[in-house]
Amino acid sequence: MESFSGESFSLSNSNYFVLLFVRPIAAVLFSLSVLFLGWFLAWKLVLVHVPLVQEIFRLREKPIKPKPADRRKLTRFYNRINAQLNATLNE
Repeated sequence: MESFSGESFSLSNSNYFVLLFVRPIAAVLFSLSVLFLGWFLAWKLVLVHVPLVQEIFRLREKPIKPKPADRRKLTRFYNRINAQLNATLNE
């Protein structure tokens, strides 16, 4: 087996540049591209079809229901009770 203890390794300036800058930047770009590709595939294949995601990102318009004409029943009920109480107290 060959021993490297007697040999000296010297890195040139370009090797330091590649080792310290290019390789980390390439690793980060590769990682981000894999994440982006995975997210894109998940979005196109699965997430677009989930109703909750459709509602959050407004991909599907909700039908607008008109408000019923006989709403505010509780308000009218309590107003009627208050009117009856005021009529009995004023007598």
